[in-house]
Amino acid sequence: MGVSYIGLSSIEWERRISRLYDNLYSCTICPRNCKVDRYKHGKSICGMDNRLKIASINLHFGEEPPISGTKGSGTIFFSGCPLKCKFCQNYPISQLKNGKYYYEEELADKLIQLQEKGAHNINLVTPTHFIPQIVKTLYLASKKGLNIPVVYNSGGYESVESLKCLDGIVDIYMPDIKYADNEKSRKLSAVNNYWDVVKPALKEMYRQVGDLVVDKKGIAEKGIIIRHLVLPNNMSDTERIIDFIKDNFSRKTVISLMNQYFPAYKAVDDQLINRPLSVQEYENMVQYLEQNGFENAFIQEPKVIN
Repeated sequence: MGVSYIGLSSIEWERRISRLYDNLYSCTICPRNCKVDRYKHGKSICGMDNRLKIASINLHFGEEPPISGTKGSGTIFFSGCPLKCKFCQNYPISQLKNGKYYYEEELADKLIQLQEKGAHNINLVTPTHFIPQIVKTLYLASKKGLNIPVVYNSGGYESVESLKCLDGIVDIYMPDIKYADNEKSRKLSAVNNYWDVVKPALKEMYRQVGDLVVDKKGIAEKGIIIRHLVLPNNMSDTERIIDFIKDNFSRKTVISLMNQYFPAYKAVDDQLINRPLSVQEYENMVQYLEQNGFENAFIQEPKVIN
C-alpha cells in the first residue's frame, strides 16, 4: 500500500495550500474560530501566529507498536495548542509554548532527514493550529522524496472543514478523545463544545482512512487509532466514549486505552483530578471495553486484547 499523498497532483496541493493560508488572515483553522489575523502576530487562542513553532524533531519510540515499530516514529512536537487542558503532561510545549521557529522549507528538510534515519512515519503531534504550514511542508518534502506515511496525532478537537483539506494527505489519524461531556471539557480544557466537535471530527477521520491496516511486520500503513486517557473520578466519561466508538465505527477499530494519567500542570490544584488514576478505575474501563467486543485494543502495563 502506497502513501496517500504521492498521488496528489501539484495543482491540488497548491489549491489546498492557498485556501488554508487564506484562512490565517481571519483564523478558522480550528473550531475555536477566533478569527485573529495571524499574519499580524495577533493573539490567537492557540498562542501562535503564522510562523511554525516546534519544540522537538526526533525519532520517538514511545508510541503504540504499529507507530513506533522497531526504528521509531519521526515525531514533530508543535508548540501551542487550541486546548487548555489543566492536566497536560506536555504543558511546557502546549501551554508555555516553548520551541523554535522554522520555515516550511527547513521543516521539509527535517522530514527527509527523519526518513533517512529509518523512521516508519512522520508523526505530527498537536498539529491542529498549523495545518496550513504542515500541508505546505509536506508538499515540499514530497517533492524532495518523502514517501512514508503521515500520522496526525491530535486532541480530537478539529474542524471538519480543515480535516477535509487533509484528505489524501494524512494516512493515519491518531486522535485522543478526552471527554464525552461539554461541561467537563469546559472545566478541564477551557472549551465549551468539545463533545459536540469531536464526534463529527472523528467520523470525518474515519471516512478518510477507515480501520487500521498494517504491513507484514505490523507497522501501520493507513487507518485510525483512537486514543483515550482514562481520568480519575470518571472525569473522562470513558464508558460513554466506548459506546460512541461502538455505535459509529466498527468492532475492529483500534482503541488505545491509556492509564498513564498523573496530576501535572494545573491539575495539582483541582480536587477533581489532583490524584493518580487508581488500578481499579483503569481495570473497570478495560473490562467495559472487553464486554463491548472490541477485537483490537492496546492496554497498558502491558496487555493487549486480541
